[in-house]
Amino acid sequence: MEEPKAALCPCMDACVLQQVMNSIGGKWKLPLLCSLTADGPTRYNDLLRKMRGISNTMLAKSLRELERDGLVERQAYLEVPVRVEYAVTERARTLQPVLHQLIQWQMETK
Repeated sequence: MEEPKAALCPCMDACVLQQVMNSIGGKWKLPLLCSLTADGPTRYNDLLRKMRGISNTMLAKSLRELERDGLVERQAYLEVPVRVEYAVTERARTLQPVLHQLIQWQMETK
């Protein structure tokens, strides 16, 4: 027997908002996006220094996930040693107005 529709949470299915939160949620993803947006393409070790408190493993994982979700691009230069830089994508830049609205909302509702 089927459950009544009212009893089902709309987020139980493929919730788009949950997908967004998976892409930008967590402790480090927004700070990484903000840093890359402000500073432009940045090398891995520079990000590691800027993100005080982040572990090497968590930085690598967060960058991999941001890259997977199309928010960060990784550029490797064929040098010795290999130089790798990370930069925000155009898709990530489209998030800026939304993030500014969230900031405005928080400031107005304090």
